[in-house]
Amino acid sequence: MNERNILVVAHAGREDTVAAALRVVDALRDAGARPVLAVDDRADLVAVEPRFADVVALGLDVELADLELAIVLGGDGTILRAAELVRGSGAPVLGINMGHVGFLAEIDRDDMDAAVRRVIDRDYEVEERLALSVRVKDSAGEVVYETWALNEATVEKASRERMIEIVLEIDGRPLSSFGCDGMVVSTPTGSTAYNFSAGGPVIWPSVEAIAVVPLSAHALFAKPLVVSPDAAVAIEMLEGISGYGILWCDGRRSHDLPPGARVVVRRSSRPVRLARLHPTAFTNRLVRKFQLPVAGWRGQGAQA
Repeated sequence: MNERNILVVAHAGREDTVAAALRVVDALRDAGARPVLAVDDRADLVAVEPRFADVVALGLDVELADLELAIVLGGDGTILRAAELVRGSGAPVLGINMGHVGFLAEIDRDDMDAAVRRVIDRDYEVEERLALSVRVKDSAGEVVYETWALNEATVEKASRERMIEIVLEIDGRPLSSFGCDGMVVSTPTGSTAYNFSAGGPVIWPSVEAIAVVPLSAHALFAKPLVVSPDAAVAIEMLEGISGYGILWCDGRRSHDLPPGARVVVRRSSRPVRLARLHPTAFTNRLVRKFQLPVAGWRGQGAQA
């Protein structure tokens, strides 16, 4: 019988998260599964709790392709890190919220033990989320950097004192050129993150689309755009007049952008897979996250 390898992703900086990770590790072992830790996570966890020392490490003892699922203890930032760790494996990510009201975590810590049992029973659904493929080309058109994003790819100015000058292109056609502090290219998953703060639209996860939002643009036509999920969005740093920029993907991976650089963003052929135990209406998530006022609603049970 093949070993069932379950990755556990947890931040060692919080006592409650360390204790929760230990509970998950013990529960997985008791059920006959093998808990796995990322190398860096194991080193950090062992430093505060030596009992993690005998947990096997991803990439050393267990291959990425052999992961069945990742259990993540934390908020959206930790889930983004887990998605990066399992990228290429096909393993879905199950988020357990450890105190922050996020959009990616599936359940709260009070339901953690039940969640582990359902993972063992394979009693969950998998939801696929659109991800972005991101390429950077130099002024000669050569690809110099490739990465991906679940939430967003942002092109930002590298220094406070000088904006960047860009040309925005959609599907091979130039749309407009202007000076700005940056551009956010977001998935529906990321529409409640940087995109939201920049004034972009909230996009329901069931809608396949890409949002394009300028940051502090000096232009008449620089409104948020929603384009096809199959569109190619390109941002060119105008050679000779633009300041230096920097590309960030999910706030985790970055690459410098000199004048003349070109960033091309399109749908990735590989979506991110999220494990779901209790499918929840996205409207409810919005109400909880932003504490939206819904008092007086009388529509429950009524036909729309």
